[in-house]
Amino acid sequence: MVQAIVLLAEGTEEMEFAISYDVLVRAGIEVKSVYVPAEGKTNTPEQGYVTAARGVKIVPDTTLAQINNELVDVVVVPGGVGGAKILAQDQSVLAYLKQMFDAKKLVAAICAGSLAPLHAGIGFNDKITSHPSVKDQLKDAYNYQEQAVVVTDHLITSRGPGTTFLFALAIIEKLMGKETRAKVAEPMMLEEHL
Repeated sequence: MVQAIVLLAEGTEEMEFAISYDVLVRAGIEVKSVYVPAEGKTNTPEQGYVTAARGVKIVPDTTLAQINNELVDVVVVPGGVGGAKILAQDQSVLAYLKQMFDAKKLVAAICAGSLAPLHAGIGFNDKITSHPSVKDQLKDAYNYQEQAVVVTDHLITSRGPGTTFLFALAIIEKLMGKETRAKVAEPMMLEEHL
């Protein structure tokens, strides 16, 4: 079975988290949400849940410490200014992203989450995209694109909340093929050209 983890930190953009998680599950992918604490915080959320960027409360499935560097098929790094900052500064996250990339697994980052591959030192000179607010931080290390979703061999990136369905479908297509992508998109009433 195809396996995925979606990283989660305080301030993660909830649409990017929830849509990615949901759409991947619709493809039959086994998905886990993985909590990453801010520096100096405990390994589990203090309240038992994470407060996302717009105040939505999310209960994570597990923590980064508990997955013990176990490789999956794809790791998803959502944006949201606060959450993306935590993820891009966490040394365990950066080491895990590098481990995944070096093992030729898929790293998928959206919005400001695209800073995590930069800080992990992966995919330099590949095509990449992000939310426009972090473009200047990425454009010298990567071949920056303005497309909604950019797919390379082991890195998928996207722009923001409004492109999350396309982002998740691109992950599905990369891992499971165009037919599975179409089967997932159709009942969600997404236009075929998406």
